Amino acid sequence: MTPGELADVIGTALRECVASGTIAVELDQLPSSPVVERPKNPEHGDYATNVAMQLAKPAKANPRAIAAALADQLSGTPGIAGVEIAGPGFLNIRIEAAAQGVLAEAAVVAGAQYGRGDALAGKRFNVEFISANPTGPLHLGHTRWAAVGDAIASVLSAAGADVDREFYINDRGVQMDMFGASLRAAALGLPTPENGYRGAYIAELAAEIVAEDAAILELPEDEQFVAFREAGYRLQLAQQQDTLNTFHTYFDTWFSERSLHADGGVERALEKLRAQGHVYELDGAVWLRTTDFDDDKDRVLIKANGDLTYFASDCAYYVNKRDRGFDTNLYLLGADHHGYVNRLRAVSACAGDDPEVAIEVLIGQLVKTMRDGVEVKLSKRAGEIVTLTDLVDEVGVDAARYTLIRYPADSPLTLDLGLLVKRSNDNPVYYVQYAHARISSVLRNAADLGIDWRSGAIAFDPALLEAEREGELLRAIADFPGVIVGAAELREPHRVARYLEDLATAYHRFYDTCRVLPRGDEEVEALHVARLWLCAAALQVLANGLTMLGVSAPERM
Repeated sequence: MTPGELADVIGTALRECVASGTIAVELDQLPSSPVVERPKNPEHGDYATNVAMQLAKPAKANPRAIAAALADQLSGTPGIAGVEIAGPGFLNIRIEAAAQGVLAEAAVVAGAQYGRGDALAGKRFNVEFISANPTGPLHLGHTRWAAVGDAIASVLSAAGADVDREFYINDRGVQMDMFGASLRAAALGLPTPENGYRGAYIAELAAEIVAEDAAILELPEDEQFVAFREAGYRLQLAQQQDTLNTFHTYFDTWFSERSLHADGGVERALEKLRAQGHVYELDGAVWLRTTDFDDDKDRVLIKANGDLTYFASDCAYYVNKRDRGFDTNLYLLGADHHGYVNRLRAVSACAGDDPEVAIEVLIGQLVKTMRDGVEVKLSKRAGEIVTLTDLVDEVGVDAARYTLIRYPADSPLTLDLGLLVKRSNDNPVYYVQYAHARISSVLRNAADLGIDWRSGAIAFDPALLEAEREGELLRAIADFPGVIVGAAELREPHRVARYLEDLATAYHRFYDTCRVLPRGDEEVEALHVARLWLCAAALQVLANGLTMLGVSAPERM
C-alpha cells in the first residue's frame, strides 16, 4: 500500500464518518487528499496522519475525539493491521505485511512505469533552459541547467504533464555581429575586435570555416563579415547540440529568436499588448507599462530611432509560447538574471494572463570546481570559462549530471572533482549505481542457481516479507510515486536523487540482514522467492529514478 493509496483509504473513511455523524463537518471541509507521512520513529508505525487535528476547528471538537472516530472507522479495513492515537490527535497506522508486500510485485510488473502518475495530467508545460548565444561553447552555468532543466522536465512528465523542452537560440543582435567580426579577424590574422570573442575555439572555428569554403576570403568586406557570422553560427550551434546530446540532454524545440522577427511575431505581440491597454508612447519611444504589475520601471519596446529592444523579443517570445497552448512557461535563468523575474511576470500580466499560473522563473546559482580544496579552471579552449565538455572530460557524464541535480539549483554549488571520480560510497552517484549493480548481481546469481522466481512455480507470498528491514525497503519503494509528484510540483528534482540514496541505504540494510539466496544444498523456499521479488522491485525503482535524472543504471561495476 503506497502513501497515496492509504490517503485514499483515509479519505473514504472520513466521508463515511461524516455520513454517520461521528465527525461533524461538511463534506467540502474535508481535505481532498489527507496528508500521509512516514513517522520519524518506525516504532510508531508505518505511516502517520494529522488529519484529525486539521478537522478540529471546523468540527469544533477535540482532535483526539475525531482521531478516535476515524480510528474506529479504519479498524478492520483490509490491509491495515492497526491504528493508534498519539499525542494531541495524530494517527499512527500499521500496514499488514501482505498489503505492504504486494508492492514488490506491483513495482516489478509496472516496470518503467512504476512511480509515474497523473497528478499533473492535462497541464501543458514549456520548460525553457540553457538559452545560450550560439557564439561559443556551453559553459559551467549552462551545464547546471542542462542537467537540472532536463530533470525538471522529466519529473513533470512522470507526474502526468505534457512537457516541451525548449532551447531559445539568442541568434540576433550585437553579440552575433561581434562573433562574426571575431571569426573574420582570426581568419585574416587581424587583432581581435574590442569586446570581441577570444579563446582557442575562435581560431579553430575560423579555420574550419575557411577549410569548408576558401572563397570566403575573396568576398567583399561587408559580405565576408556576414558569411563568417552565419557560418560560425551554424557550426557553433551544431557543436552545442552535439555536446548536449553527449550529456544526455535533448530538446523538443530549438527556437530561434530571429524567427520572431522574420514571421511577424514581434508585431503580433505588440498588438496584443496594445489591446490590453499597457502600451504607451513617450519621447518618441514605445513603452510597456510594466510598473502596473510590480516591475521597478517601465520597459522600452521600440527606441526613438525605431530599433526594437531585446525586451520586445522577450515579450514576443512569451506571447508566442502562450499562442502555442502552454499553460505554464518555466524560464530557467542564470544567477545574473534576477532582474528578469518581475519583468517577465509583468509581461505575463500585461498580456492578460495570470502570472501565478502562466509563468515561473527559476534562478540557478553559480558553480565552482575544486580539487584538494583549491579552485581549479578546467578550460582548455575557451579562455577563462569552464565548459560543459571540460567538466564531462574530467568526471564523466553520470557523475556530472547526478551531482548537478543533487542540490537545489537556487543554492551555490561547489563540485569536488576528486570526490566525483572516486569509486567509493563517499561518492553519491557511485553509491546509488553500486546498489543497482549489486542487485543485478544477486538476480544473476539466482539465475545461475536455476531459480526462476517469476515463473510462479513457487508462488510469490507477500505476507512473508514481514522482517523489519523488508518493511523498511518496501516503505521506501512505496514512497517513490509521492517523491516524483513532490519533485514535479516544487520543481525540485534533487528530491529524486536524495530519495535514491535513501533507497540504496534501505536495500543495503535489507541485504545485510535478510538472506536472499539459499546456501549450499538448501531447497529454494517461498521466502527466497519473495525476497527476490523485493530485490527486483528495488532494482526497478533505482533504474527508473536514475533514468529520470539522465544517469545510467549499470548492471556491473
